[in-house]
Amino acid sequence: MDYARMVIEKESPEEYGYDRIRFNLSESSVRDRKLSDFHLSVPDLLLPYGEHRGDPELRALVAAQGKGLGPNDVLVAAGAAGALFIIATTLLSRDDHLVVVRPNYATNIETPRAIGCGITFIDLKFDDRFGLDIDAVASALRPNTRYVSITCPHNPTGTMIGRPQLDALIALVEKAGCRLLVDETYRDLTHGEMLPPAASLSPAAISVASLSKAYGAPGIRVGWIMTRDVHLMERFLAAKEQIGICGSVVDEWIGARILEGRDAFLAAQAPVLAGRLAIMRDWIESDELIEWVEPQGGVVCFPRFRHGPGFDFDDFYADLLESYGTYVGPGHWFEMPRNHMRIGFLYPLEDELRGGLAAISAALRKHSSRQRS
Repeated sequence: MDYARMVIEKESPEEYGYDRIRFNLSESSVRDRKLSDFHLSVPDLLLPYGEHRGDPELRALVAAQGKGLGPNDVLVAAGAAGALFIIATTLLSRDDHLVVVRPNYATNIETPRAIGCGITFIDLKFDDRFGLDIDAVASALRPNTRYVSITCPHNPTGTMIGRPQLDALIALVEKAGCRLLVDETYRDLTHGEMLPPAASLSPAAISVASLSKAYGAPGIRVGWIMTRDVHLMERFLAAKEQIGICGSVVDEWIGARILEGRDAFLAAQAPVLAGRLAIMRDWIESDELIEWVEPQGGVVCFPRFRHGPGFDFDDFYADLLESYGTYVGPGHWFEMPRNHMRIGFLYPLEDELRGGLAAISAALRKHSSRQRS
């Protein structure tokens, strides 16, 4: 494994310092929650090694989200990042090949790179409204392709594929004898009709999700893998046992309690999400220098600037932070042009979101006028 630090982590707000940021629009989750927000107080738990597959109650709650899934189809991992690491290191070697729809969550790219496998990228384009070309995916498959990696709802654009496209991708990998990995971290934050977990549709599909993004609980490191392939699940379990044996019984107890209140939590979140999305929509419509593809799920979007040649994006992003106290996720975090930026619109409070958006517009005009002078 040839590890390299991910740019998105090297430039994360934790590394820069939260105290230096006034308007943090770089986060990709709902706002962080406290235990009291879930009305929880941790009891005097026994602290043994936990069940290697994960807490049975937690796995049952996860499995209940998909028709035909059971607790044995779920493996609890250390967040979605831990789940994706298990999958990549189990399925890939230097001699293998992977198809990745890009942009994508960094772990879906950097862990395969560390392994040294071949990667074919299917790049989503703004001018195509970040639509996925199934034929391009089909053309990228090779005899040694082990899986196709997508995120849905998509990170960082918030776009989604429809059920016909999901079914087409599953049929494609079934025919090719490989697998489809769907990072479904934002599935519970779908703005319209929710897709079923991909793992519930075929043994060739693998679903990954966590409690980090939709529930504001990244600190408990609870994520999961779902697959109906019994043999593959055994291999994933072997990887987990060799990495850390089991998860934290405290984290998994909290995770089960959060999922017990899933419906009520998401129902309370829905109007807040709709309100923040409306703020984003109004901002985009009011600023002729910015355009977007409106997200269909999740809490992030990926607008781009309408700028002239010679615009200095290094200077712009540095000034946006230093002079305006506003932090966003620039396009290079996702191997995309720097005229794109990811904005997380549900982590900041409403006044913080409005303040950050106003700062972006002000900084953009300032630097556009410099360009013209």
